Amino acid sequence: MFVDYYELLEISPNANSETIERIFRYFAMRYHPDNRDTGNESRFSEIVEAHNTLKDPVKRAQYDVQYKHHLSLRRELSEEASDAKGLERDVVIQAKLLSLLYVKRRQDVNNPGIGDEELERLSGCPREHLEFHLWYLKAKGWIARIENGMFAITVDGIDRANSEHRRDVSVTRLLDHTK
Repeated sequence: MFVDYYELLEISPNANSETIERIFRYFAMRYHPDNRDTGNESRFSEIVEAHNTLKDPVKRAQYDVQYKHHLSLRRELSEEASDAKGLERDVVIQAKLLSLLYVKRRQDVNNPGIGDEELERLSGCPREHLEFHLWYLKAKGWIARIENGMFAITVDGIDRANSEHRRDVSVTRLLDHTK
């Protein structure tokens, strides 16, 4: 897991070596295990590791490459989290998966499963995204893996699909009456 040494030392990524040393000494005294009031051995170890990396120009340059990559991942995460359309697409994909599994169970109650690859193909959702949706639907108890390893809708999943369908029908009826 990536540790942000700049955040840990509460310094700017542009901090010079004198600033790094000054801040390190301050935190080292504060968190040293011998300090009875504020000593914290794990925090002290983290600070020493951050200091040893950032004080060495070669190690710092290598760390800065990882740091920039980490920043770009955080930026992407932030952008995706603020995109409401992404959440809407997720809801649609999850409803589609429930619907596919619902129909499969209704067609053949004794053989209700659909495999991972078939779900990927039918839903049009790439594998790396599908895993999230399958995890979510399983965690909610709406789908489950059956004995043969395939996914099938559960009773709770059928209830969920039916409640979603009723809501969609009610909205459609309301919209029809407004015309």
